[in-house]
Amino acid sequence: MFIKHFYLLLLFPVFLWGQQYDDEKITSLIDTYKDLDRGPYKEINWFCEDGTIRDAKDPCPDAIGGGIQHASYKSDIINLAKTRHLYLGEILASNDVWDFWDAPFNHSRIKQYQLQRYLESVDNGWIQEKSKFYRGARQIEDEEEWGRKFYYTILSSNQILDQDFFLIRESLRDIPHDGDTNLAQEIRSTSKVIADKYPKFMDIRIKIHGNPESRDIQQVQEWYDANKSDLNEQTLADFQKLITDMKEFFEPVSISELAQMVSDWDNDSYIKMQTDWFSKAYAQETDPSIIIPAASGLMCDIRYNIQEDRRGTRRTSALELSLRLEELIFQKSSQWIPATIREHIDKVHALSEALASSGYVEKWEWDAVEDQLLLSTDATMTANQLMDFINVARNQVAWGTGMVNSIYGDVVEEYTGFEPLSYGFYDDRIRSSLLLPLGSSIGEFSGLISRQLGSSTYIPVLSNISTVRGLNPGYTQGELVVVTGNAEGMTVDPKKIYVFDHPPSDLKPVAGIATVSEGNLVSHVQLLARNLGIPNSAISADNLSDLKDYNGKQVFYAVSDRGAVVIKPANEMDNEEQSLFNKNQQKEKKTIRISEEKLKLDIVEPVDMASVNSADSGVLCGPKAANLGQLKQLFPDHVVNGVIIPFGVFRNHMSQNMPETDGSYWDFLESAFAKARQLKDSGSSTADVEKYQLDQLAILREAIARMPIKVEFIKELKKDFKGILGNDMGKVPVFLRSDTNMEDLEEFTGAGLNLTVFNVVSEEKILKGIRDVWASPYTDRSFKWRQAYLENPENVYPSILIIPTVDVDYSGVLITKDFVHQNADGVTIAMSRGAGGAVDGQSAETFIVDGQGNSQLVAPARERLQRKLPVQGGSKMEFVNFNNPIITEDNLKEIRQFALKAHQTMPSSKDGSYNGAWDIELGFKDNKLYLFQIRPFVENSNAITNSYLLKLDQKTDYNTELLINKQIAL
Repeated sequence: MFIKHFYLLLLFPVFLWGQQYDDEKITSLIDTYKDLDRGPYKEINWFCEDGTIRDAKDPCPDAIGGGIQHASYKSDIINLAKTRHLYLGEILASNDVWDFWDAPFNHSRIKQYQLQRYLESVDNGWIQEKSKFYRGARQIEDEEEWGRKFYYTILSSNQILDQDFFLIRESLRDIPHDGDTNLAQEIRSTSKVIADKYPKFMDIRIKIHGNPESRDIQQVQEWYDANKSDLNEQTLADFQKLITDMKEFFEPVSISELAQMVSDWDNDSYIKMQTDWFSKAYAQETDPSIIIPAASGLMCDIRYNIQEDRRGTRRTSALELSLRLEELIFQKSSQWIPATIREHIDKVHALSEALASSGYVEKWEWDAVEDQLLLSTDATMTANQLMDFINVARNQVAWGTGMVNSIYGDVVEEYTGFEPLSYGFYDDRIRSSLLLPLGSSIGEFSGLISRQLGSSTYIPVLSNISTVRGLNPGYTQGELVVVTGNAEGMTVDPKKIYVFDHPPSDLKPVAGIATVSEGNLVSHVQLLARNLGIPNSAISADNLSDLKDYNGKQVFYAVSDRGAVVIKPANEMDNEEQSLFNKNQQKEKKTIRISEEKLKLDIVEPVDMASVNSADSGVLCGPKAANLGQLKQLFPDHVVNGVIIPFGVFRNHMSQNMPETDGSYWDFLESAFAKARQLKDSGSSTADVEKYQLDQLAILREAIARMPIKVEFIKELKKDFKGILGNDMGKVPVFLRSDTNMEDLEEFTGAGLNLTVFNVVSEEKILKGIRDVWASPYTDRSFKWRQAYLENPENVYPSILIIPTVDVDYSGVLITKDFVHQNADGVTIAMSRGAGGAVDGQSAETFIVDGQGNSQLVAPARERLQRKLPVQGGSKMEFVNFNNPIITEDNLKEIRQFALKAHQTMPSSKDGSYNGAWDIELGFKDNKLYLFQIRPFVENSNAITNSYLLKLDQKTDYNTELLINKQIAL
C-alpha cells in the first residue's frame, strides 16, 4: 500500500504540470514572452565547468576550468521541458551534445530548434521579439563553437550518418557553426512581412516564393524606388535587408574556390580528388546544362563516399560543400532552358540526382529508380515511355516531400497545437530545397508532352497540372471543400468533394477525394473508394493551394482509369457531362442485397478455423475466417491456428433481453429499421431518416458493449484456447477480427469498416473485445459505407476470428494485379514496418512485380513509427529509419510465387466462379511469410467502363513516337 501511494505522489506533480501546460496555456505564454524584454529568459549568469552557476558580475575562476556566460531560463520554460519535452528559446552552448541530439525522442530538440528559427524569421522574432535585443542572452561565438563540437561529435558515427543523413544535413542550415545563415528562408520571410503590410507587393512576393531568380532583385529594387515615400521606417529597413540578402544569395558561386572547402581531406581521398577536378574543369564554365549535371554528380560522390574518412571535422566540411553545390544548382536551374526533349530528360535526371544526394531520397531508393531516369539516346521515344519517365520523376518530388513531412511531422504537429504558424515550416523547407526547381522542371516537361499529345487532364485553376495523378476512376458533382492541416476527427458530408492535405484515417463516404498525402495505394480508404467508384486523385501542396479558388463552389470532378483528372466549375459542364447526372444515369448505380436464407445460426459455440473453408463464407462465418481456414488447408505452414466465433453465437446473444426495453437486442434492432422505413415512406427527408437510424444504432452499440456473455459459451471458448491456440485464455496474446456477412464480397469489399482488437491477453479484455467487435458494425462509419452499396445494411451478422498474435517485423497488403499499369499478370505489394502495415493509410513501401518477376519501386515508406506487439498485450510505437528497404528481393520472389499459387488453388478461382484479383494481408517474422487474410479485390465496374471516362483516356495516343533531339518551338 505504501508503494502504491508513493508512486502516486511521484506522479502527482508531473500530472499537475501536464494539465497546467496545455496548448492554450502555452499560447498564452508565447504571447507574454513576445512583450517581455527578456522573453523566455530569467537573467544572465555564468555557467562554470564544475557545474556551479554564478551571478553575471562574478565570472568563473580559471582554477575551476572557467565557464561561459548566457541567459538562464524562466521557471515555466524549465517546466515545459520536463513535462512536455518542449524546449523554447534553446541556448545551444548550455547543452550536452547527446542530450540535444535527443535520440530517445526522435531527435525532437534539434527539430524544435530548427522550427523555432523558422518562427523567429516569419513572426518578428516570435518569443524573442524583444529578447533578441537582450544583451548577453546568447553569445554567438559560444553558440558557433558548440555547433562545431556538435557536428564533429555526431558525424563521427557511421550509424548516425546512415540513418539520419537528411536531418543532419538540413540542420547545418540552422545550427550556427561557421558564421552561416539560412538566406533562402530569410528572403522568403522578409518578403512575406513586406507583402502582409503592403498588398501591392504581393505579386513580387509570390514570384520570390514560387520561382526565385536573380532578376527578381531588379523588380524588388524598382518597386522599392517607386513606393519608398509611402513606406514606414521599419519597412524601409526590411527592404534594405531583403535586397542585401537577395544579392548575397544570388552572388554566383565561385566554382574555382570550392576545392578549399574540403582542403582538410587527404589528397588521395575520392571526395578531395573529385572536388579538385570539378573546381579546375568547370572554373570558367557558364553553361548551366553542363554545370548542373557535373555539380549533381559531385554531390552524389559526397553522399556515397563521405564515410571514407571517420573524422567528424572532415565529414562536416564535406556536407558544407554539398550544401554549397546545392546552392549553385538552385541558382543555375532557372537559367537552363531545355531546347529538346533530350535536354528536358537530362535536366530532370540531374536535379533528381542532386535531390537524392541532398538526402530527400534514400540511397537505396535512388539506386532502385536511377536507371528509369537515365533513358537511352534513341532518336525517338513513345509518349508512353516519356509519361513513365515523368511519373518516376514526379515520384521523386513526392518522396522528397514525404521525407520532409515524415522527419519533421511529429514536432510540427505538436507545435501547431499552440502556434498555427508552425504549419508553414513544411512549405518553407520544401521551397528552400531542390524540390522547387525539380517540380518546376517536371511541370514544364509534362506540359510540353501534354501539348504534343492533347492530355485530357483539365483543371483550369491550377498553375501546374503535371503534379495531378488520378488514383481511382469515377465521376461526381458537388461542393468542393479544401481542408488544410490535420483532418482527423472532422465531420464530412457525403455529398461533398474533399481536398485533403492528409485524409482522416476513419474517413466516411464522400462524393470525391483528392489528397496531397495519398498514404498508399492499397489502404482501406483507397480500396473502399475504388470499390464505390469515388473519384480519387493525388495532388501537390501547390495544387491544394490553387484549388482554394474553388472552395465552397459546385464543381464537376472526374478521374479516368488511366489517371486523367477533370475538375471544373459545375456551370461549365458540357451536355455529355450533364447527362451523367440525369435520372436514367443515376439508376445505373449498382447495389446488392445479401440473403439471410443461407445463414447457419444454430451453431452457438466456437469452431476450429482449420475445419472451415471458403464454402462456409456467409453461411457459418464471414469470409475472413472462411478464406483463412481455406488458406490454412492449402498453406498450413504460413497460417496460424485460429478459433471462430460464428454468426450463431452473436445471434444467440442478441436474443437476450435488452435492459431498459420491452424486448431483446434483436427486437430493438428490427424495430429501429422498421421505424426508419416508416419515416421514409411518410416523406421524411433522407437526412432525418439517417439521423434517426444513427441515433438508434448508437443506443444499440452502447447496450451491446455491456451485454452479458453466456457462461456456457465462455467455457467452450476456454477449452478451444487450450486445445487450438495451445494455452489457457489469459496466457495467449490474440487478435479479435470482425468478420461479417457483408464484407469481402466479389461486389463489395468493406475493407476496414469494422473493428480489429489488437493483441489482447487477459480474459477480461478478450470478452470486452468480443462485445466491442459485435458492436462495431453499428458505428456511423461502418453503416454509412454499407448503406452506400447494400440494399439491406441492417441485416449484418458479425462473426469473430481469433488468431494468436504474430509480432511481425513488417506487414502489409498484396493485390494479385498490377493496378498501377492495369496489368492482370503483375502484382502490387505494399508493406510497412511493424504490425498493421499499409491498411490504415500509412505511407507504405510499394512495389509492382510483373509477370516475369521484374520488380519496380513505386513508393518508399515514409512512416516514422512502427507498431510492435509485446507478449503482455497491447501495442507500443517505435521510431524507425528509412535507410534500408523493408522488403527484400527474396521476399518479393516468395510473394510473387504465393500469388500464382493462390490463383491456382483458391476454390473460387479453381472452379471458375471468380477470376478477378485477390486482396491479401500478410506479414513477415524472422523472414517467414505469414498469411492473415484473403478476399476478392473489388473495383467499380461502372467507373472503369463508363463511356465518358473511357473517352478521356482515348483522347491520348500513348503510342505516338516523338523526336527527342528535335528543337522545340518555345
